[in-house]
Amino acid sequence: MLIITNIFNIPESTWPLITLVVVMGPISYWGNVLPRAIERVIGTFVGAASGIVALYLETISPIFFIVWCAVVMFLCGYLTLGKKPYSSLLIGITLAVVVGAHSLDFTKALWRSGDVIFGSAFALFCCSIFPQKAFIHWRLNVSQYLFEIGKVHHVLLSPNIVDRPQLKNKQKTLLADITRNRTLVSPSAAETHLSSSLLNGIQISMDNCLYTIEKISDIYWSDRSHHLTLIHAQHLRSCHKATEETFNQLSQMLVSGEVEGAEWRFENMNDTIEELKALTHQQQFHFDPSLYGYVWLNVQLIDELVKLRRLIMLSLKLTK
Repeated sequence: MLIITNIFNIPESTWPLITLVVVMGPISYWGNVLPRAIERVIGTFVGAASGIVALYLETISPIFFIVWCAVVMFLCGYLTLGKKPYSSLLIGITLAVVVGAHSLDFTKALWRSGDVIFGSAFALFCCSIFPQKAFIHWRLNVSQYLFEIGKVHHVLLSPNIVDRPQLKNKQKTLLADITRNRTLVSPSAAETHLSSSLLNGIQISMDNCLYTIEKISDIYWSDRSHHLTLIHAQHLRSCHKATEETFNQLSQMLVSGEVEGAEWRFENMNDTIEELKALTHQQQFHFDPSLYGYVWLNVQLIDELVKLRRLIMLSLKLTK
């Protein structure tokens, strides 16, 4: 960019460089660069046009000049509260740059617009050589998070562990990573034209799964008699196994892009309750109502996984 501006001796040559840095930074995902370049071009064009009008009005009356600038600045401040704050901000900046020049210096406004278009086009060209796709990054992250949630579920509810494993820090780190992944939702939606609510729904569903697993593990390890009863419940063991397989299937689906396996629902809830009652009676333990909650939470986790599976399938089908 520096070589090009020096060879062709472009006036106001700092603006293409500024535009290149602003459009491509901080992370040059295609879903970020393209909307930002379009907004910058639109904002610069409108701001330059407003500046030319202001310079013309100054030749008629300074009062008209002041009133026009005040109205445009007021509209810029109001529009920054909307959906396109960047364009609105650039309108005000460009207006200030143009009217700050000498009276009737229209060439500065024209060159400013041309420099921004050139810088935006060059930024798009650089990003199109090896474009970074935010949606691919988001998919791989979600796949990894689902795999990690499945491992947390397996370790916390494993019948082969005597004491409760200390995974609090692991769960906090995983939850923080899932929350941080939301920054990729907006550029992913811009790249794929998917609804942001669809991608946010997947993010929220992962949060719900992690919270539900934590509540399940609290009951699982709350009392030794409960723990022994739940270990010997065959229906619950098959439920835990199916849950872990579902997490792995969803993780693999996001990597391969192909739909795998089938939906699995926990339809034998009453049989599970009867089995738990029989086990507590056999072991001469008192049947605690919290065991109902344990079964119900497992049902909720399976239902959440069914919802998550459908959202992932929809996002994959719409991007093929």
